[in-house]
Amino acid sequence: MLRTLLSRLVPAAFALFLIAAPATVLAASTFYGITVHVSTSNIKVRNPESKQTLSFEILPKFDRVFSANGKTTYQMRKIKPGQYVGIVYDQKAFGVRHADKIYLLDNANERIGKQ
Repeated sequence: MLRTLLSRLVPAAFALFLIAAPATVLAASTFYGITVHVSTSNIKVRNPESKQTLSFEILPKFDRVFSANGKTTYQMRKIKPGQYVGIVYDQKAFGVRHADKIYLLDNANERIGKQ
């Protein structure tokens, strides 16, 4: 009896886990736009197409500003207001939106040097 109950309950619990897991795990997303504000603790970017503006927290000693090919890194001071950027972010830490990587883009919203 118990074995029959467990054989039915375990697959149901596993299926419930598979359904609930994507909702609880927030995958990284990317936001593209023009830098409105940048400081040592945050960056604000506006997407001209959707008119959406998002702010992203930046952790101390953030060093993930990349060139087009992703091989060259830059310091945060390389980012200026009015510059196109692509920000890979997530909201895992306390639900706060924070930048994981920042890519410098050209005016066509493509990575600089993209072939």
